[in-house]
Amino acid sequence: MNKVLSLDQAVSYVRSGCTLGLGGMTLYRRPVAFVRALLRANVTDLTLLALTCGYESDLLVGARRVRRLRTCYFGLEGFGLAPMFTLRATAGEVEIVEETEASLAFGLRARLAGVGFMPSLAWLGTDLPKVRPDVKTVTDPYSGQEYTAFPALHVDVAVIHAQEADWLGNARLIGNLGLDQELAAVAEHVIVTAERVVEELCGPLELPGFPVTGVVEAPHGAWPTSCYPDYGLDGDELLDYIDACSAGEFDAYLERVLTNGSAPLSTKP
Repeated sequence: MNKVLSLDQAVSYVRSGCTLGLGGMTLYRRPVAFVRALLRANVTDLTLLALTCGYESDLLVGARRVRRLRTCYFGLEGFGLAPMFTLRATAGEVEIVEETEASLAFGLRARLAGVGFMPSLAWLGTDLPKVRPDVKTVTDPYSGQEYTAFPALHVDVAVIHAQEADWLGNARLIGNLGLDQELAAVAEHVIVTAERVVEELCGPLELPGFPVTGVVEAPHGAWPTSCYPDYGLDGDELLDYIDACSAGEFDAYLERVLTNGSAPLSTKP
């Protein structure tokens, strides 16, 4: 079954009000090309779920497409805070669901297991339950041990950027996997954007094609984040972004990015 789609066809799976899971890690292998295409569509009121959020997520938050946020980190690593997230969150424009690596991991494990929650020792003895009253505790009927019961996480659409994929949806994810494999396993729809779509992949497959809904060929699709070994981080572009946001010119920056796409990448190391 040939699963190759255009970006616009892939974006059509994301509907207003749905939960969108983004793959990648901090400023590495983020699905930026997909996010740019999504920003051209009239999609709002999203719940954004990611292990970490970076540049691509800040574009969505800045454009007021995100209503609720579920992540354990939102920032630009050595480049500092994510400017539009900081602005919108401080103004109370985004609902923030407090998460940690554990709550996200166990929530996805619960969904994978087909149960309503997953027990864990995480969060016991901390103040985190005070800000997450939906997270309950359970008692082990065999040992009497108390556990945190992390609720299962639902993902409508997961988007993962890969270095290489084939037309069946099999993909190579070289390097830090984050929660990409788990997101692909639990989502209702999985979109893989890839630097290259080939007829057949050789070598180990970090992401098998059976849960994948569609594959999009998107050269430089992670720019300005990195996609090792194809290209590195474009620090100049990130600094331009931060400067634009600091000057109150996010809208002008966004218009430029949506118009020019990833064109600058070919001239930068």
